[in-house]
Amino acid sequence: MTTRHPTLHNLIREHARVLDDGDRDYDALLEMVGERPFVLLGEASHGTHEFYAMRAAITRRLIVELGFDAVAVEADWPDALRLDRYARGGDVDTLDEAFGDFQRFPTWMWRNGDVRRFIDWLRSHNDARSADARVGFFGLDLYSLYRSAEAVVAYLEGIDPDQAAIARRVYACLDHVREPQDYAYEAAHGLRPSCREGATRLLQELLRNGPAYLAGDGRAARDAQFFAERNAHVVRNAERYYRETFGGRVHTWNLRDAHMLDTLLALRTHLRDEGRKGRIVVWAHNSHLGDARATEMGRNGEWNVGQLVRERVGEDQALLVGFTTYTGHVTAARDWDAPAERRWVRPAHPDSIEYTFHRSGRDRFFLPLRGAVAGALSGPLLERAIGVVYRPETERMSHYFDASVGAQFDAVFHLDETSVVEPFDVTRHWQHHEVAETWPTGL
Repeated sequence: MTTRHPTLHNLIREHARVLDDGDRDYDALLEMVGERPFVLLGEASHGTHEFYAMRAAITRRLIVELGFDAVAVEADWPDALRLDRYARGGDVDTLDEAFGDFQRFPTWMWRNGDVRRFIDWLRSHNDARSADARVGFFGLDLYSLYRSAEAVVAYLEGIDPDQAAIARRVYACLDHVREPQDYAYEAAHGLRPSCREGATRLLQELLRNGPAYLAGDGRAARDAQFFAERNAHVVRNAERYYRETFGGRVHTWNLRDAHMLDTLLALRTHLRDEGRKGRIVVWAHNSHLGDARATEMGRNGEWNVGQLVRERVGEDQALLVGFTTYTGHVTAARDWDAPAERRWVRPAHPDSIEYTFHRSGRDRFFLPLRGAVAGALSGPLLERAIGVVYRPETERMSHYFDASVGAQFDAVFHLDETSVVEPFDVTRHWQHHEVAETWPTGL
C-alpha cells in the first residue's frame, strides 16, 4: 500500500517544527528532555554528515544547559577511551593522535571531521572545569576482544603482577589466532576450548579485588579500575558473541545490545559514585536506539538498547530520538571490509516513513511523536536503515524493515536531503562521487 494520506500529511505539517540550521532548532527537544537521565540520539546511517553534526549540536546544549556528564557511543570501549582521555585533559596525545586506536573497519564512523570538531569542543569545554566535573566520551560496543584483553593485563601488571600473570594464562586461549572470526569458527566447531569460563573467573577476581586495589587512592585510580572492569566484561561478552556467530544458539544481536545496555548502566553508576548526576547522551544507529518492540526486529525475537532502557529504567527516564532522510549521499562501503565510497542514497520507498515525511512538504523538521501524531504513525510503515554497507540493488530487502514510528521513538528529525560524512582517511574510492540517477532504483 503506497502512503499518500492527505490527513496524515496535514498532521505532520501542523506539528512539524521547521529547522533553520541554528541552535534554537533544538529548543523543543530540550524541553522534552526535562529531568530524564538518558537521551538516545540515533542515525539512519553511519555515514551522514548532518546526523553527526546535529547530534553534536544537541549534545553541546545538553552538556552546557542541562548538565549531562558523559557521551556514550556505538564504538569499542578501548578505542573511545583514548578519545576520552584527550577530551578530559590528557596530555599524551594530540587531537589527531587520540583517534589512533580506531583501526577496525569501518574507521570513518569515528575518524571523521564531525567527530573531530566535537572532541575539540569537548576538550575546550572541559579545560574550563575542574577535573571532577569534566564530561567523558565512552564506547559501548564489544568487538574489541583482543585489545580489551591486552588492556586488562596491562592494568594488572601495574597494580597486581601475580594476577597479571594469571590473566595472561587465562587469555592465552585467545592467542592461537588473532582474528575474532577465526576464533569463533574454531570454538563453535569444537576445534578449541571456550575461553569464557576463564574470562568469567578473571572478571570476578577483578571485581572482588577492586576495594584492595583502590585503598587510599583517588578518582584517577577509581577510573582506572572501572575501565579495567569494563574491558574484562568486553572480553567475556565478546568471546561469547563471536562464538555464537557460528553456534547459532542465541541472537548475537541480542548479546551485543544487552552488553551495550549493561555498559551504559554501569557507566551511570560509576558517575553517580563519583558524585555526578549520571546523565548520559547516547549516539548509535536508529536500529539500536528506537524501541525494538515497535519494529519487525521485535517480532523476530530481537531486542535493542532503546527497548531495554525503557524496560530497565522506565519509559519516562529516556528520550528516544530518531533521524531520517529521503535521499542524498552517504559514506558507505559496497561490502564488509571494502573501501569507503560516496554513495548516492536512492529516494525512499513509497511505502516508507521517509517518503511520508517527504510528501508532507516539510523538508527539514523536528517532529515530537505524541498525541495525535503518535497515534497517526502507530501503523507499520517501512523504515530505511543504512549501516556501513549500502546495497541499493537489493535495497528493499537489505535496508528496509517494518516499524511503527509513533511507538519506536519519542521524536524524530527528518531531512529530505543529506550529505556525506568526510573521513580522515580519504582514498581514491571515496574521491569518486556516485552521481544520482534520473529515476530511483532499488525500490
